[in-house]
Amino acid sequence: MSEIDPRIHFRILEDIARDLSGDVNFPTCMDAAILVRNTLRDPMASLERVVQVVGIEPLISSKLLRLANSVSYNPSGKRVTDLATTIGRLGFEVVRTTSLAVAMDQMLKSRNLAAYDDLARQAWEHSLQVAAIARVLARRIGRVKPDEAMLAGLVHDIGIFYLLFRAAEYAEYRDNRDAMLDLIRGWHESIGESLLHILGLPDHITEAVRDHDQPQNIEAPSSIRDILYFANLLAMDTQCSLLTEIPPETVEQTIGDRSRFADLLEEAAEDIRELRAALAV
Repeated sequence: MSEIDPRIHFRILEDIARDLSGDVNFPTCMDAAILVRNTLRDPMASLERVVQVVGIEPLISSKLLRLANSVSYNPSGKRVTDLATTIGRLGFEVVRTTSLAVAMDQMLKSRNLAAYDDLARQAWEHSLQVAAIARVLARRIGRVKPDEAMLAGLVHDIGIFYLLFRAAEYAEYRDNRDAMLDLIRGWHESIGESLLHILGLPDHITEAVRDHDQPQNIEAPSSIRDILYFANLLAMDTQCSLLTEIPPETVEQTIGDRSRFADLLEEAAEDIRELRAALAV
């Protein structure tokens, strides 16, 4: 990749900094997901109120219904057709995670990302893999809620999606792939952390996301921070290096880890299929 003058990023970074201190420019579906998230943070929120908020965005509602009727959540085959029963079956944590997954999936399909569709899909595929691996790891370890670990994996690269979404509005990036990659590599982590604060995610998830690309020596994952870091390593492949820098020693470690944890990755693949099915049209 050719050298990029860092000054090319000044305009978009100034605009994003202004947005992050006021009204964030998100797609409509993400606004709905934030509303769901904030409602579910209220310990006094009633099921009736949650149903009302979730029902505002038909796309989120339909995906939750699909998930509630999947084999994982409906082994008896008794279908549900109303939101109250759906939310009761899934639980608030799954509703939170799925709402954000739907919103990020819609951001991926935005016309704004058309020019860099391959980068957006690569980031989304990686996010799904990290989320599923984190969920399986949490189930096996037993110290972290699996759905919370999945949420951390799902949003750990939200800064990439937001930068792709916003950069399409600037001529500097429309036909300059090197500039776009330089912007993502240099800024997606800090901007992603700010977005997660705005989304109202718990501090321990935000801190785990902030540190997920920093080299760490973890023998046995025991916290959500450890799980996210380890899941990110296991999900890495050569394509990920387009969006994030992967040191050679990390590549070697990942190859060994993927071989040792082949059964875990196989179990995670089932979770990925389930999440994709829930998000399908």
